[in-house]
Amino acid sequence: MASVKPNRKSITRPKRFVICLSSGKTPAALEPRKVYWNLRDAAAEAHGMLRVVDESGEDYLHPAHLFGRITLPIETRLALERARLDAG
Repeated sequence: MASVKPNRKSITRPKRFVICLSSGKTPAALEPRKVYWNLRDAAAEAHGMLRVVDESGEDYLHPAHLFGRITLPIETRLALERARLDAG
C-alpha cells in the first residue's frame, strides 16, 4: 500500500498494539500473527483504517479488519518500547 501522509492534527498518542490477522492484499507489507504499533488516528479510523508502524519506523494506513486490538501487560509494553528504542 502506498504511503499516506498523516494528518498530524488527527493523530494522538499514546500508541497501542494490534496483531495482524491477515496480510490482505499486501502480503509483502504485513506479517500475520505479528504485533504492530498502532497510532491513534481518528480520521483514518472513521474510514475503517488503522495507522500502523512498520519495521522501518514509518506509519501507513491499512484496513482495520486486518488487525485485532490487543492489551499487553505493562511489563511487556515497556519491554517492547525499550527494544524499539534500542533498535532505532
